Amino acid sequence: MKKLSSESLPKTQEGDFLNTVYQLPGFPQNEERSASTDYNRDGLLKTAERFLNTQIQEGDPQARFLLGQLYFEEGWYKDALVQFEKVKENDYQALYQVGVMNYDGLGIEENPEKGVECMKRIVASNSPKAKHLKYAAAYNLGRAYYEGYGVPHSDTDAERWWLLAADNGNPKASIKAQSVLGMYYTKPPNQDLQKAFFWHSEACANGSLESQGALGVMYLNGLGVKKDLQSAMECLKEAAERGNAYAHGHLVSYYYHRKLYTTAAELAKKIIPYDNIELLAQATDCLPTFTAKGVAMATFYLARCLQLGLGIKQDTAAAMKYYAKACRLDINVAADLHLELIYGRI
Repeated sequence: MKKLSSESLPKTQEGDFLNTVYQLPGFPQNEERSASTDYNRDGLLKTAERFLNTQIQEGDPQARFLLGQLYFEEGWYKDALVQFEKVKENDYQALYQVGVMNYDGLGIEENPEKGVECMKRIVASNSPKAKHLKYAAAYNLGRAYYEGYGVPHSDTDAERWWLLAADNGNPKASIKAQSVLGMYYTKPPNQDLQKAFFWHSEACANGSLESQGALGVMYLNGLGVKKDLQSAMECLKEAAERGNAYAHGHLVSYYYHRKLYTTAAELAKKIIPYDNIELLAQATDCLPTFTAKGVAMATFYLARCLQLGLGIKQDTAAAMKYYAKACRLDINVAADLHLELIYGRI
């Protein structure tokens, strides 16, 4: 399940942060800038930066965090950290970002101990200004204990923090924690497939793309729940359409094994161009490990179709290329499927 990503700030802080700044009272409107040529993004960034610096000088208590967050959203991590550090003692959102940046090494050398310290301060705080950050901070503490980074490794402590962050499926809690609990209970030594199904169901209902794909696989194979082909296909198809590569790979496998070779090959061709697994995983907020597995599955089955001319024109050279790519993406997936081929199950 490694490596997990940090929980981001709540939805109101994500995406194109410039839009948030534009909507602040007093921000120069288009008609006030009608004589300016700064209509491109770089120009608007400079305008936002000037505006927030003016607000800081006028004593706006939120302006420095907003400036730091603007830098953070643009990937200017060193500049962002400077701003967050200045207000972290009084601004819990800034403290949270300092924790994330230290843990993940964004704009600074990784300092997981400081990252953990920041998250624990947020969870322990009685301030109403910290309340909306506690679920995300608890998720990150679970991540730290699971990875043994900044604190000693402990599955028990990781589970405890994730359960706190998941809050029994509360849609306002950490959906990442709900989804990761589903994965946590999927594999030994913590395997409990009924718990895994419960948490993936909760996370899926709350919008998790990762859990939607996992839930489809569980329905498909009867893991922690009675087999249900209709529910499996609903989950897998929607998850694949939303970009879940793991669901996509399992759909290719499903169609191939039912001898719907043309459908399997066409579906596989939609995902095999993706070579940058990290980028795809980041774009879909899915774990790179499972993203790679999904693309590897689709690539292997396409290679098989090409090798035998199943649902597609036979092309042995292309088949060999895709077999090799499947091995590069996930050698274990490729090896398992190769064994199925040897024993006649493919």
